[in-house]
Amino acid sequence: MDAQFHDQVVLVTGGGSGIGQAAAIQFARQGARVGILNRSWPEETVKKIEAEDGLVMPLQADVTKPQQVQVAVDCLVEKWGRIDVLFCNAGVNGTWAPLEELSTEEWHKTFSINVHGTFECIKSAIPHLKKRGGAIVVNSSVNGTRMFSNTGATAYSATKAALIAITKMLALEFAEQKVRVNAVCPGWIETEIDDNTNKRNLDQVEEPVEFPEGKVPLTDGGPGTSDQVADVVLFLSSKAASHVTGSVIYVDGAQSLLQG
Repeated sequence: MDAQFHDQVVLVTGGGSGIGQAAAIQFARQGARVGILNRSWPEETVKKIEAEDGLVMPLQADVTKPQQVQVAVDCLVEKWGRIDVLFCNAGVNGTWAPLEELSTEEWHKTFSINVHGTFECIKSAIPHLKKRGGAIVVNSSVNGTRMFSNTGATAYSATKAALIAITKMLALEFAEQKVRVNAVCPGWIETEIDDNTNKRNLDQVEEPVEFPEGKVPLTDGGPGTSDQVADVVLFLSSKAASHVTGSVIYVDGAQSLLQG
């Protein structure tokens, strides 16, 4: 087992599947003690880490509920005494629909999870990160930051743009305490998140653009993988990125350059 994160404590939100699961497994493989904060019990991720003799602590919490998040963070610190890395990954695609058909409740729900949830996780973890320095990585997206062609994804894109602003503001605010804050912006990644996206009447607003060779040039049109995003998350969390803060890294195989 690689020891790059030996004895460090890493908190991954939304670690039950997809990018969060991939990152949690990779952190554990490299010696970290990993807390997985998830709305549902992250049984699959826990089993995969334990099968490789990794150290993991499941934490069930809804990121939109401040008290639940605080209790989860307190439990992690009580068990392992510290937090060195926070990967804010919990999020949803929400509802994609023409603006006039998007309800206020749908708009608020997407913001509540993606933006407010990230705020709550950082707010609860930052006192512990400040004690010895550390890293925060925020999972944003190409949507709303470098790509604006997914019409109907207005609420989702707005939340992901907000996360970049949060990343840059906090990178400066926490620099004196040696806490680095960076963001990753994945493009089309093969995860389960699309299965939970509520898409409604998008044919009314879709742009008539076709990409015969596919939307992702680097992979001949296909999606990237969760592990490819996790690789970047681990880099930003590591000593190799010790002078990197307030940065945004696109992990999209040039998708946003083609579609932006």
